[in-house]
Amino acid sequence: MKTTIDINNDWRKVAAAIYKKPVDSKILGQVELDVTELEEYVAAKRKEGVKVTLTHIFTMAASRALRFEVPELNAYVSRGKIIQRKQVDAMVSLLMNGSEMGSVRVNNADQLTIEEFTALVSEGIKNARKGELDRTTDMKSRVAGIPWPFRVWVLRILKFFTITWGVSLRKLGLTTESFGSFIVSNIGTLGLDIGFPALMPISNVSFVLIIGAVVKKPWVVNDEIKIRKILTLGAALDHRVCDGSHGGRLFHYIKYISKHPQLLEGKP
Repeated sequence: MKTTIDINNDWRKVAAAIYKKPVDSKILGQVELDVTELEEYVAAKRKEGVKVTLTHIFTMAASRALRFEVPELNAYVSRGKIIQRKQVDAMVSLLMNGSEMGSVRVNNADQLTIEEFTALVSEGIKNARKGELDRTTDMKSRVAGIPWPFRVWVLRILKFFTITWGVSLRKLGLTTESFGSFIVSNIGTLGLDIGFPALMPISNVSFVLIIGAVVKKPWVVNDEIKIRKILTLGAALDHRVCDGSHGGRLFHYIKYISKHPQLLEGKP
């Protein structure tokens, strides 16, 4: 007996309305990281009762990078100008029931300790899976219920006001800050080593960070080849906001934090 799969869920309906052929400029990049010691750190913290994951660590690293290393990335385009955001907010994508995608937003993520950040993400996941939708997710469900082709027109109008003109539609749950400063997605949990994300046009984020799977590879350590645990990070960056040098500084800071995760235990 074949299982019926709903390929026309809410997200697919909304995605079909907001995406077009890839004609917009963006920068793609990736970096491989040795996370052998980092995974040992994660295991030790979990024994202490802090249910931290690599997703938490890399999201926090990116958040602090926007504060200390590359604040230019904490910005968006509105009416032809680059607008600096007032705070660093992270949006973490997560897999809900079946193939439905959800998200958890953490405000002022750069100012939190690893314990605080982990607790907030865990609480957000529980609420999302219980059906307690945030305003952005609720808006997605309402747009998905609009018949085609009116759905496309509605999304274009919403994008024009919120993204092009920078007008906040707070009653609809849409503002220039609705999706935070950046989005993180861990595709490694889906069995994918690496991937390059799309810059969702209506999100207004400057970059999307992708966390791939951890795999064992031969790696050079102190001029010796050893078997290490390697993870690949990928990113798509809005070329209107940044250049390749900004992406390099972002990855450089993330690499630094991956070697010194204890820095996330205290306030910055």
